[in-house]
Amino acid sequence: MYKYVFNLTRLCLIIIPLLFASSAYSEEQVVPPKEKEKNWGIAAVIRTASIPYTAESETVSTFIPMMFFENDYVFINGMEGGVYLYQQSDWQLSALMRLRYFDLPKEVQNKAGGDVVDTGIQARYSINSEWFFDTELMVDPQFRSYMNFRLGAEIESGDWWFNPSIEARWKESEFNNYYYGLNDSDNDTLSAGVDVKAGFMSRYHVTSNLYLLGGSYVSRLDNSAYSSQYIDNRWEFEYFLGVGFFTDNTSLRKDISNKPYLRVAHGWATPSNIGDIIRLDSEKDPHNNQMTSVFYGLPLTDELFSLPIDLYLTPGYVQHWQSDVQNLSSEFVVAIKAYATISWPTKWRFGVAEGLSYINRVSYIEQSEMDRKGYKESKLLNYLDFSFDVNLGDLFNQRDLDGVWLGYSIHHRSAIFENSSQYNRIKGGSNYNSIYIQFDI
Repeated sequence: MYKYVFNLTRLCLIIIPLLFASSAYSEEQVVPPKEKEKNWGIAAVIRTASIPYTAESETVSTFIPMMFFENDYVFINGMEGGVYLYQQSDWQLSALMRLRYFDLPKEVQNKAGGDVVDTGIQARYSINSEWFFDTELMVDPQFRSYMNFRLGAEIESGDWWFNPSIEARWKESEFNNYYYGLNDSDNDTLSAGVDVKAGFMSRYHVTSNLYLLGGSYVSRLDNSAYSSQYIDNRWEFEYFLGVGFFTDNTSLRKDISNKPYLRVAHGWATPSNIGDIIRLDSEKDPHNNQMTSVFYGLPLTDELFSLPIDLYLTPGYVQHWQSDVQNLSSEFVVAIKAYATISWPTKWRFGVAEGLSYINRVSYIEQSEMDRKGYKESKLLNYLDFSFDVNLGDLFNQRDLDGVWLGYSIHHRSAIFENSSQYNRIKGGSNYNSIYIQFDI
């Protein structure tokens, strides 16, 4: 048995929200209107791209988990996500973040750096119901800037959805110098330039919530980038192929029964992998590193392939506490979580979530594994959550507690066995055993 010691701050962070939540359940509640089914999706895609650099390998592939969601305020669209800042008539202004691929040979991506998450502003003008024109100002994490000008469309025909586009990208000299001249000094050897890109993404509806995904793009480098001594291919190609689960748009949106939730958890680090944890062979972290998390669940649907599966979009914040081997750090998560409910002998659920996790300072349990394996760490990793909980109202035959769940979960960050360039081509991550209480709102 593990013996864990909570300090007063951690206890307050866990207990205070529970007191407010439990008091809310003790009062008579007004039944809220039912939620509507949302526009959602989750997919797994393989991307294969040509390598423009002088190298023995001609192509590089990466595995990309994707999420999709959109409402009136935010959007997640596969490799990008953002917030709608302004929408009026045919105009739309958004703040966004987007994954940009850095197609180096696989064997050097961990040391040189994997794919990059850029941030910026997008202005969109809708030409008609299908066609649009985007203007974007983007910067990488070191504020190297570029601008995109894109003509695109979203076309639906029967079971097919197409997203063709053609774009021009202006890149400042510092951007060209770093990504094509492979030079991070202040002495720029490459000037600014404009490259062009054209292609499409598509989805095909197979049946119910099952879709196939595919796409292809071709790009032409500008003269400045092509003049780099490290570049030997002016033309770049990329292909996408995958499978996903999406809202079944062949049927009308319906009312759904699942409600939003708030989950508060506390967890303890373990050097064990998921297999060992599932076999109940989890080791205790000798440094007793701990975390506390808060997650919100936004209902997406209560049915998947006609089965009673509850889906949620679940953003969360995780506080990794200071210990004798690590400082405080903050982790931000967004994922899609599925719950399967079983009503015998009492009501309980099994849940699994898949998404993204970003941490501002890699935790000790994760960093020590990277150091041991000789990897450069990655702040952005894939996120998994496996959970098991029981309904307290059902367990104690107290109807006032029907919306309260007590459970156990595994909080997991990893990089998918070196198969993903966006996670820096590493293998390994971190696991936390956690207990939680969850309230339907």
